[in-house]
Amino acid sequence: MRSAFEQAQVDPRSVSYIEAHGTGTPLGDPIEIQGLKSAFQAAAQGEALPTGYCGLGSVKTNIGHLELAAGVAGIVKVLLQFKHRTLVPSLHAKEINPYIDLSGSPFYVVQESREWVALRDDAGRELPRRAGVSSFGIGGVNAHVVLQEYRSAEPARAKVVVTPQRPVVVVLSAKQEVRLREAVQRLLAHVERQGCTDEDLADIAYTLQVGREAMEVRLACVVSTLEELKAKLSQYLAGDRNVDGLHCGEAKRGKEGLSALADEDMGRTIDAWLSKGKLHKLVELWVRGLAFDWARLYDGEVTPRRISLPTYPFARERYWVPEELAAATSGNLVSERLHPLVHRNTSSLVVQRFSSVFTGRSSSLRTTW
Repeated sequence: MRSAFEQAQVDPRSVSYIEAHGTGTPLGDPIEIQGLKSAFQAAAQGEALPTGYCGLGSVKTNIGHLELAAGVAGIVKVLLQFKHRTLVPSLHAKEINPYIDLSGSPFYVVQESREWVALRDDAGRELPRRAGVSSFGIGGVNAHVVLQEYRSAEPARAKVVVTPQRPVVVVLSAKQEVRLREAVQRLLAHVERQGCTDEDLADIAYTLQVGREAMEVRLACVVSTLEELKAKLSQYLAGDRNVDGLHCGEAKRGKEGLSALADEDMGRTIDAWLSKGKLHKLVELWVRGLAFDWARLYDGEVTPRRISLPTYPFARERYWVPEELAAATSGNLVSERLHPLVHRNTSSLVVQRFSSVFTGRSSSLRTTW
């Protein structure tokens, strides 16, 4: 841990959460906590540390020990806590191990969900949230990583103003109709759940335009408010496609009719549509297979930001051996003989052993050696 702090150039007073290895053993946990206290004190280089500012938790209380994936699971937990700015409790930790002494230390056990409040430096400036993740291998290899939440270094940029005179185009596409429906459901749930507003509409549209691959089955909405977007997505899910500003199509079916799109006349026509704001004509061709550089919509203007939005809804298809076949063949696989005279390997960790059963008309012979 001291090495990790030094390499990251991080003051332990700025680390407000530790995802411990935390196997729940009576002796192992107190040793780990003592190591944490020693590492923090050593990294502080003799300076006094505040008390009770750094939470402790372990994802093993929720999902068990994942062996080789235990450390990765801890990292995923910390990243989710960064995202939601929330510290979540460890299960079965209401009663602390009596051999663990946290008095006067920087640590406390997270026993209930709480807001992850950012620490501040001596000048009162808010620090990025930081955390450490420990993972100890059964062979004695110990690892610790220091994580810090992402904060954009870009200066605040002007928002793209969306009006009825200057609407945006929200596009979605997928390989099949069923996948497109799920993509629509995901986007609708996201904008309803994440507290999005009309100010986010241009960022939503831009992200889906330039941050996603255009696939065969396509949908486009020309909208000027978030409520309008929600309404059109809901109407699509309800099977109502005859809606103004809602365009659906399939690129494969329209390829024959789009063969002329590459000529210069069509290019000039599209340029004229863009200059006059005739987005509906553009998206009618896009849902039929038109390859269009959406960045052209923002030439010489403020470009929206790319933001976090739902990704592609991959089909959840099963590729394991069918359960019926596995059940039918499992007995044969287990009972397959090694040799006509050596039927089964019945060895254990204590002894090497093979067993055979020979059956005659009137009696049977069992032998083990």
